[in-house]
Amino acid sequence: MLNMTGLPSPTPPHTSRRLDAARAGDQVEFGNLIEPHRDELLTHCYRLVGSLQDAEDLVQETFLRAWRRLETFQERASFRAWLYKIATNACLDALDKNPSRILPLALGPASDPDEPGPPPVTEPIWLQPFPDNRLAPLEVSAEARYDAKEAITLAFMVALQTLPPRQRAVIILRDVLAWRAKEVAGLLEVTVSAVNSLLYRARATLAENYPAHSRHSLRSAQPDETTRELLERYVRAWETADVDALVSLLKEDATFPMPPLPSWYQGRASIRRFISLNILAGDARGRWRLLPVRANAQPAFAWYRRDESNKAYNAFAIQVLALEDNLLADITTIGIPALFPYFGMPMALQA
Repeated sequence: MLNMTGLPSPTPPHTSRRLDAARAGDQVEFGNLIEPHRDELLTHCYRLVGSLQDAEDLVQETFLRAWRRLETFQERASFRAWLYKIATNACLDALDKNPSRILPLALGPASDPDEPGPPPVTEPIWLQPFPDNRLAPLEVSAEARYDAKEAITLAFMVALQTLPPRQRAVIILRDVLAWRAKEVAGLLEVTVSAVNSLLYRARATLAENYPAHSRHSLRSAQPDETTRELLERYVRAWETADVDALVSLLKEDATFPMPPLPSWYQGRASIRRFISLNILAGDARGRWRLLPVRANAQPAFAWYRRDESNKAYNAFAIQVLALEDNLLADITTIGIPALFPYFGMPMALQA
């Protein structure tokens, strides 16, 4: 077992028994060993790579590598720490081959809604949402700079993806999971001084890209009565195609990205114009249905669009909201319908 500071503890007797059985080829006992760690490894891999789908694949790769290398586990650290080492290295291998995930705001200035927008970018470059029901619960540690929920928000994830992969790994292990420098050094097979150097640079970069108001936004998004009322008005505005009601819920400088579209819009007037010309153009009443979910420790919705041929509603996007001062500061609409099953949402709804 690994305590909250990252220090190894002796292997519990029941884990030792399962390890012996797994080493003898018992796949059921191996499954009993790894399954309690699945969600926390999924969360860890997601923080590193920014893709829920890739994180799922990397967790499976972690378990496969662990099964193949089980004889090499010598119990000098906990089994959990060993899995983290395998998972982190699998993610670093993947990041060597793939670009960091981004959102449209990182590509350039806000777009003009009256100008033709560029075509969608379908390559796997977009940061994906993460379902709260898969977020691994972690105890609060006095040594952690960021708690588990803050360290999964879109604002934090966007900032995290600006770090080089090894810096990213170090700041997650040190400042989110509260591992000690010696333990991180052992995991990455580097010196403690190298870990401290990576951490210093990572903290400096993150401070530039993760402003203080982002932390305020998280606190403002807690589901109190005011927030619930705002979200009800928000759903009603979309489903009744009430642009005025929708815009009234926005901060003056709100942002509106819709990946895989690389364009994005900022400010009430610009967002109003874009929505009026595109999403709610024409007779749009009843065009959209929104069902609540939770993503990245923020309010979110599964967005469905009506098929005019049969009136059914088909999966369209996962929409993640950031609230600030009881208004919407950002609406990120991630148009990847394949993510719906991860949120336990159907791909279609009957009219």
